[in-house]
Amino acid sequence: MSSRPVLTHAKFWLIASVASVLAACATGAGSSSTAKWPTQADVVATQADFTPAGLAALDARMKEAVDKGQIAGVEYVLIKGGKVDAFRIHGNQSLGGPAMTEDTIFRIRSMTKPITGVAMMQLFEQGKWQLDDPVTKYVPEFANLKVITGEDPATKQPIIVNANRPATMREVFTHTAGFGYGLSASSAVDRMFIADNPMGKKDMKAMIDRVAEIPLLAQPGERFSYSIAIDVQGAIVERLSGMKFGDYLEKNIFKPLAMNDSGFWLTEKERPRFATVYTRNNTTGQLDLYPDAPDRDFFKPDHEESGGGGLTSTTHDYARFVQMLINDGELDGKRVLKAETIKLMFQNHLAPGINGMGGGGWGLGGALATKEPTEKAPQPIGTFSWFGIDGTWFWVDPVNDIGFVGMIQRRGGGGPGAVDLRGESAQLVYKAIAK
Repeated sequence: MSSRPVLTHAKFWLIASVASVLAACATGAGSSSTAKWPTQADVVATQADFTPAGLAALDARMKEAVDKGQIAGVEYVLIKGGKVDAFRIHGNQSLGGPAMTEDTIFRIRSMTKPITGVAMMQLFEQGKWQLDDPVTKYVPEFANLKVITGEDPATKQPIIVNANRPATMREVFTHTAGFGYGLSASSAVDRMFIADNPMGKKDMKAMIDRVAEIPLLAQPGERFSYSIAIDVQGAIVERLSGMKFGDYLEKNIFKPLAMNDSGFWLTEKERPRFATVYTRNNTTGQLDLYPDAPDRDFFKPDHEESGGGGLTSTTHDYARFVQMLINDGELDGKRVLKAETIKLMFQNHLAPGINGMGGGGWGLGGALATKEPTEKAPQPIGTFSWFGIDGTWFWVDPVNDIGFVGMIQRRGGGGPGAVDLRGESAQLVYKAIAK
């Protein structure tokens, strides 16, 4: 755990304000005018959007999770109107290890999905595919998919039928294509994913071939089921662009947005910056090391580049991605998507009667808030968000021009009474808005 002295809230905000004034004079803090933005030096000197007390409450709660040993470390950045209102770092990259820094690298897991979504939408703008196209137009290997509809009570064997039709590209985007994932062993389909993990295959073609052999959980369009569909999108990006998926992202997203520490593979030089993942031991209550699966060694490029969960990134880099979304597809004069494409991504694309996780909607690349805000879920209708299984999370609120990125490395929850980092960060941010 960190041994740095704890500042009182008053002293902390005084020091932060002085640092921000000096930074503003030197670098023009408060605007995304350089590739270095956002840094802690860019935090605005005078808070107008949020109350100092509200920001202090947010920071205290995030830090509490570190102080109580619920996580090794946490970073978060809060942006409103293109200004950095908070960029705070607490704790360590590993228990007893080096302190987290602005360039600490995290496994962002499923926060890869919105980036894959942007890649797909770039190709959409080029006219290479349409939302209601059958996926088989681009993945002919899916022409003969089967569906498990239940279990024979006599033989206990799965009942398998033909798919009624190919899924559409929209359904692939919205996890309504019927694919499984293997996140649990609750169904025969998911047990097949676990037994022979398609995401661990050597390349996209091998992954697609294995997915084509596994039956669907449901008929296409029938229901929402979080799935391997976005890995399928990564393969489609390769086929439509003629480029290796990681190379496509580097050229068309990471380089234009100056996301210089984002990618599928790490070098030994970067290992000291790579945060360690833990999981709570339910018996001892302590944090145990959570090793990367064999198919997810980030230092050995011997498996497919997972569009659904394979990227690593930094708080800085992902904040730049988030600001691009807030800016309707542009950052620092570099346009990644058209404004109308961002608006299309931020619409609910689930069919009537189908809900996403938590009963909300689903856009093109992430979850979409479709209900009036409450104290527990304060983001307004239209908020676009998602999270990674190793603890990272973000949201984009186009109504209030707010972006938030949070980074930890813990698989699973923190136990009874633990800080709900993802939920409470949102609650405290909206409570902190200056009236």
